[in-house]
Amino acid sequence: MKNIKFWFTTLLVCVALTANSQEAKKFKIHTVAFYNLENLFDTINDPTKNDEASPIMEMKIDVSEIYKKKVRNMARVLADIGTDTAKNSPAIIGISEVENRDVIEDVINDPALVNMDYGIVHYESPDRRGIDVALLYQKKLFTPLFTSSHELLLFDDQSQKRVYTRDQLLVSGKLDGEMIHIIVNHWPSRSGGEARSRPKRVAAAKLNKKIIDSLQTLDPYAKIISMGDFNDDPTNASMKEVLKTKNDREDVGFKEIYNPYENLFKAGLGSNAYRDAWSLFDQIIITQPFLEKDYSSFQFYQANIYNKNYLVSKRGRWKGYPKRSFSNGGFTDGFSDHFPSYIFLIKEVIE
Repeated sequence: MKNIKFWFTTLLVCVALTANSQEAKKFKIHTVAFYNLENLFDTINDPTKNDEASPIMEMKIDVSEIYKKKVRNMARVLADIGTDTAKNSPAIIGISEVENRDVIEDVINDPALVNMDYGIVHYESPDRRGIDVALLYQKKLFTPLFTSSHELLLFDDQSQKRVYTRDQLLVSGKLDGEMIHIIVNHWPSRSGGEARSRPKRVAAAKLNKKIIDSLQTLDPYAKIISMGDFNDDPTNASMKEVLKTKNDREDVGFKEIYNPYENLFKAGLGSNAYRDAWSLFDQIIITQPFLEKDYSSFQFYQANIYNKNYLVSKRGRWKGYPKRSFSNGGFTDGFSDHFPSYIFLIKEVIE
């Protein structure tokens, strides 16, 4: 179990910046992460949801033990993200594919995370599978002030029936006293094919843009982070045409959005794989005020994919892919079919 005093004493780290000076400056650094927890369902049948179709509910034996292992594995990853640099678990974590608040509480109360004292922001979504998004935050670092859940209304193009999917979660609060806004997403899947399902993700992007626009109307300089499993790559229409994301931070204008994951994707990196092709569905995008050169407030420093060796499958049909939890009707003692994504925010410490 990690020692809290250790986290406090190592929260300040030195980052060498050489743009204007050869002197090493001292910075406070926080990790902001997103992780798709791959079907984190409990073992109780909820008659209001289609949870009986979840992998864990389809298993016949050792269900309770499998659930405990799944929770433990999720907590291990969340505790580890960004610690090589920040020397602390993430200050803020967006998560998806969770059934309810109970499973989230089980994760944050695991021995790997319990001393970090994470809070939860969660709303039940109307998703037909019963999965939601949520936000975790270290209470000593982040204080939520306003939260809301934004419904995505979709209708099937053939039947005209409603398609029930995940809401988008907005949390506004103060990170070490500084106001930021976080949107957590899990956009509609590519079920039925990328082309046929594309309008659903375009609609999700339009809702995301509407939320961002509303925040910028209230404060044109709002620091906004939109994170999630977008089920689209950084180069798809939802990102490039609706949100109009930019991949060069120097080209990001007032009220525009920077996507640091576009260049990672173009370099061949991914967060999930299918049929021997990598995608980068798990992204964290930010608005222009995070790109200033004045580090007296929190600024973007770096984007990463958390693909440590223990998260990679070593054998079988998924060799080289993220080590998923469920395969062929059984539990693999793995983690998720997605790698987490994370960014570092830094602020100069004046002594």
